[in-house]
Amino acid sequence: MNTIFRKSMLSVAGLAFAGGVFAGPIAAHANPADATPVAVAVQSAAPKPQGEQSHISLNDEQTANVKAIIAATKKAGLPERAAVISIATSLQESKLENLGHLGDSNDHDSLGLFQQRPSSGWGTPEQITDPEYSTTAFLKGLKQVDGWQDMPLTEAAQTVQVSAYPDAYAQWEQQATDLVAQHWNS
Repeated sequence: MNTIFRKSMLSVAGLAFAGGVFAGPIAAHANPADATPVAVAVQSAAPKPQGEQSHISLNDEQTANVKAIIAATKKAGLPERAAVISIATSLQESKLENLGHLGDSNDHDSLGLFQQRPSSGWGTPEQITDPEYSTTAFLKGLKQVDGWQDMPLTEAAQTVQVSAYPDAYAQWEQQATDLVAQHWNS
């Protein structure tokens, strides 16, 4: 848990305790029918997405790839944030489509969900086009990035991917976060 979040939670807990100490004796004599609910704002542990966000509708194959990325992340013993970074990266690289060789449209020999290259050591074409393998390879690279959990998504993804467009991953953070929230426990 990051320090800012921990301090925020302690502050909220302290306010709740103080409120109970001071309001407790008064509240004990209050009429429960007169009570009104009070909303309390709690800061989220996840960083806010950077910049303008993009969104695409997903078909069944893309949704299956989201689930495969989440399953590989869980199998690697990594938290939801790793799945968010992985899905945002795949959204940028392939729109969550497991791309084979695209002929003249291909970026060098890039393949799969993460557009990984056999010539760069990511694996064989067969491995790279396997969603579990390609996700595990991406996560292996991510784990080697010091402090990836706390850095902006686009910085963590770029450190692994080494893209010509290093800031492009940020636009997918909200959709990736929503997809992980929707499918992490399913």
